[in-house]
Amino acid sequence: MRVTHVITRLIVGGAQENTIASVLGLRARPGLEVDLISGPTAGSEGSLEPLVAEAGCLTVIPELIRPVNPWVDWLAYRRLTRLFRERQPQIVHTHSGKAGILGRLAAKKAGVPLIIHSIHGPSFGPFQGRLANTVFTAAERAAGRVTDHFIVVAHAMTHQYTAVGIGRSRDYTRIFSGFDLKPFLEAKRDPVLAAKLGLRDGDFVIGKIARLFELKGHDDLFDIAPRLVERIPNVRFLLVGDGPWRARFEAMAATPKLAGRFIFTGLVPPAEVPRYVALMDCLVHLSLREGLPRALPQASANGKPVVAYDCDGASEICLREQTGLLVHPGATRQLVSALQTLASDPAYRRRLGEAGREYVRSRFTIGRLVEEQHALYLRLAREKGLLPAGETSPAP
Repeated sequence: MRVTHVITRLIVGGAQENTIASVLGLRARPGLEVDLISGPTAGSEGSLEPLVAEAGCLTVIPELIRPVNPWVDWLAYRRLTRLFRERQPQIVHTHSGKAGILGRLAAKKAGVPLIIHSIHGPSFGPFQGRLANTVFTAAERAAGRVTDHFIVVAHAMTHQYTAVGIGRSRDYTRIFSGFDLKPFLEAKRDPVLAAKLGLRDGDFVIGKIARLFELKGHDDLFDIAPRLVERIPNVRFLLVGDGPWRARFEAMAATPKLAGRFIFTGLVPPAEVPRYVALMDCLVHLSLREGLPRALPQASANGKPVVAYDCDGASEICLREQTGLLVHPGATRQLVSALQTLASDPAYRRRLGEAGREYVRSRFTIGRLVEEQHALYLRLAREKGLLPAGETSPAP
């Protein structure tokens, strides 16, 4: 059975890492032939293209770009339709906003029998204006009408999409993201890396892993940073990631009150992220748009408590006062209080971190991710008549 995945771009990011893990893991399953179509990847966020290019399963469509461009989008739609007709996949599995919409419509046009879409984060919501919400909601509804099933990384996505009439609850399956847990479970503080970054013994390190761009919540962190410096004299901020807004944030960090407090790591390869998490005392996640933030289970796997805005699926990993502390989006006074509480109570930090480690240990593995997706493919294929009822694997 042939399965084609489609994603808009392969920057260094949670949705992209999750998609690549799915593609490579499913390729090892008997009876499945799996490939990936992506738009071009460029910019300061880095590229994961080599991971799938080496496997010989990646096709790049130059016209499949993230910005809305009606003419180029039409060309991408035609190119996708042609590829689906040539390759004749039994399943097209799309990811991300642009590829999700164009890919599903093209798959329907090409006569693909089973169309699945993964929602890694919402395409619409309070993070953007009314016009954009109207356009993206209408586009998602149109694509939703040709979608056989949705995979969500958090139940929050199911609630948001069904609330605007996109499918029914039975059309959705939650499958948590998967990543290699072992490096996070085993990572210890590296004194050499700490010294290289200018971190001292006794610093209280608040970490944040995110692209340096809009909607990721860095502005709120800079807003509260002076208050945190006053209340936590040994506080330091470790920002892991890069992006278009780096120069802007570096200028904010250079003000007299914050000079020397912020450390910018730049782009960190995914394999190196555990070393940086091990330097943190807690992780803060303030994104206003994210299905289920990958940084949260990564920090939890290393035994670090998390503080997160109660947005999208964050509450499904940051369990209130069990694995971390949830804060209402934009409630900066509450955010300051939560971080001050963690800074002042090491025993409380340890309890939250240990509970978080146990929570993610069995739920966020790549093996479980691939197994649940594979089982879902087989169930849906049988329901569509693509696989005889008694068979447990498709014919190669």
